[in-house]
Amino acid sequence: MEKLLKKLNDFNELVMFKHSIFSLPFIFIAMVVAANGWFGFKLMILGILAALTARNFAMGFNRYMDRDIDALNPRTVNRPNVDGRISASSMLIFTIANALGFILIAYFVNDLALYLSLPILFVIGSYSYFKRFSYLAHIILGISLGLAPIAGVVTVLETIPLWSVFLSIGVMFWVAGFDLLYSLQDIEVDKKLNLHSIPSKFGAKKTMLISKVFHFFTVVFWLLFVINSESSFFAYLAVIISALMLSYEHYLVNKDFTKIDKAFFTVNGYLGIVFFILIVLDNIFY
Repeated sequence: MEKLLKKLNDFNELVMFKHSIFSLPFIFIAMVVAANGWFGFKLMILGILAALTARNFAMGFNRYMDRDIDALNPRTVNRPNVDGRISASSMLIFTIANALGFILIAYFVNDLALYLSLPILFVIGSYSYFKRFSYLAHIILGISLGLAPIAGVVTVLETIPLWSVFLSIGVMFWVAGFDLLYSLQDIEVDKKLNLHSIPSKFGAKKTMLISKVFHFFTVVFWLLFVINSESSFFAYLAVIISALMLSYEHYLVNKDFTKIDKAFFTVNGYLGIVFFILIVLDNIFY
């Protein structure tokens, strides 16, 4: 039993399960708005399973592909994909199993979800390649998580309304913006390994400016989501609070690069949760 728990903990570290906090709230935000409230236990369970299998696939594939790069980066050298705790074959099996699980779950959701399952897997898997030839990898990561609201609304409505597109584009810019800040830690490593990233190409100062621009667009598209979905007070409050939290995130990073982890995990994690709670309240009271 102890050996099994240790192995589960290694896989938990491999896929960084706690990072699910970035995508899960926005899947359920889309589902709540699509259903005008509660969408049922069945869809809740299917939504959670779809999100987890998709993310496990993406992270497992990324760790499998990046094990050569991670072995040369002091920040990642102790990851399970590098230090031998999880073998390459185990990662590959884990990745394939989660891909198949995601497709199976999509089958039980509806026809449109099934049709979109393979394209979604292709997009979220492609991130692992982009850093090797294009600094637009940050955008690809943003698109990958930006698909979360689309998946949520398709689960409930089996269609893609305009408001969900605005919400998704906002998530894309949000994720790309905070990934830029997180990537500041690897500027020198990226240059040394000839990896492509905005920080290594444009430098820290311009990267922080680009991140600010991305987060400005985040707020704009989330505001368009609120307007187009005909939401009310609490939804507008969610956008305002998100703008304040993103401003605080940039304040932390501008003040001290050592605060990047706090900005990345704490601020962005709470942002998604607060946004979700306020959208739920909006659908309860309006």
